[in-house]
Amino acid sequence: MPALVLENAAALDPATFTDWGEVAAPIGEPVSRTSGLLLFRNEDRSSEMGLWQCTPGRWRCEVESDEFFHVLAGRAVYTEDDGTVIDIAAGMTCAFPAGWKGACEVVETVRKVYMVR
Repeated sequence: MPALVLENAAALDPATFTDWGEVAAPIGEPVSRTSGLLLFRNEDRSSEMGLWQCTPGRWRCEVESDEFFHVLAGRAVYTEDDGTVIDIAAGMTCAFPAGWKGACEVVETVRKVYMVR
């Protein structure tokens, strides 16, 4: 597979994203909607990279695969089942290990570039 290069900011335009629907396990209203742009997925589907956007709302989050991401815009609060609170915002780089469980609340629409494996 050749290297992937995004040559301009137009590639990051959410107007080009595909609607991925509502989050799977919402907690109350409003219900978050996700969209994104899949940039790469390997043949066995064990690894993928892309751009992801999510509107405000709260939901149950159970991370199935290791995820590394950089937040391009927005703000969210992750609350781990043990009570640990993680605030994320534009400009931050984060990693969540497979098996992380808790709740996510998107306060301002979040847009991120991500890789899961």
